[in-house]
Amino acid sequence: MTAVGSDIDIAAQRDALVERIFGATLAAMDLFAVYLGDRLGYYRALATAGSLTSNELAARTGTHERYAREWLEQQAVTGILEVENADADAGQRRFRLPAGHVEPMTDPDSLYAMTPLAQIFAGCVKPLPQILDAFRTGGGVPYEDYGADLAEGQAGSTRPMFHNQLAQEWLPAMPDIHARLQSAGARVADIGMGFGRSSIAIARAYPNVRVDGFDLDTSSVQAARANAEAAGVADRVTFQVRDAGDPALAGRYDLACAFECIHDMADPVATLRAMRRLVGGGGTMLIADEKVADRFTAPGDDVERYMYGFSILHCLPVGMVDKPSAGTGTVMRQSTMRGYAEAAGCQNVEVLPIDHDFFRFYRLTT
Repeated sequence: MTAVGSDIDIAAQRDALVERIFGATLAAMDLFAVYLGDRLGYYRALATAGSLTSNELAARTGTHERYAREWLEQQAVTGILEVENADADAGQRRFRLPAGHVEPMTDPDSLYAMTPLAQIFAGCVKPLPQILDAFRTGGGVPYEDYGADLAEGQAGSTRPMFHNQLAQEWLPAMPDIHARLQSAGARVADIGMGFGRSSIAIARAYPNVRVDGFDLDTSSVQAARANAEAAGVADRVTFQVRDAGDPALAGRYDLACAFECIHDMADPVATLRAMRRLVGGGGTMLIADEKVADRFTAPGDDVERYMYGFSILHCLPVGMVDKPSAGTGTVMRQSTMRGYAEAAGCQNVEVLPIDHDFFRFYRLTT
């Protein structure tokens, strides 16, 4: 009986895994189809028009009808689009984006925006041969080798949070800092600011504040400058390709921020130490990083799976480029962050009472 029972258990495990991996394959195909629809402007065209045939969609977006038709049919088969007349000839079928799908697929400022996830994942898998080599050698994969999709997808995924939550919830969780930022002469340093959306959100919410963003990626700094101009805050927001550890910057700032980037750094302690110098004695640093479990547990929940996925494909390889490396990865647990902060000379580490599915917020004081 035991042997038979074991055989049944093994078969059930096998079948469940086969089903899971097949489902993951379908999901991956959906994700890359979403990438195509977003990058080609298909979702926006459908949202504007109401419904379109493949010829109409191709004409509106400057794409080829045969490809547009196949994409429309795939999206209807998988349930993202609806078709009004499935029995009509292929060129006469009309497809529409359901009302409940418009916001996730077309609004970049919505907290429900989903298309950036497709773009960031496309970026994550771009250098797969290099990632394989890094696993074998212990080396890393430079950030720039992940290409524009990774950078743009990352900026797109955090943009809604910066737009809707940064000044409305995160900064007010520190009442003294919130008050200081409303007064004249306040200055903020934004470390690893990427496309600058966090800096722009701070400047918009606090008209008296000057924000300086620092990043070592030249293309990100260029994009951030363009975004600041478009947002009308370039007179109070500057972006520089510059090491925040430059001694000339010491003591200039009321607040230094680092949003979702400390875990990517080869030497997070050095970065936190530099931020500590930026704000001087008694200053405040705000770190937003991944909200993972406090200890390893397997199997883990969806957030833990999500973070580990990004870690093996991007964050750990990027963090392993420079040597020596802390090798943090995306799964930076609370104890790890506290250890880095203490090693950097921070006197106090406080986890702010902010409810968020993906980020944990640390207030560090010097």
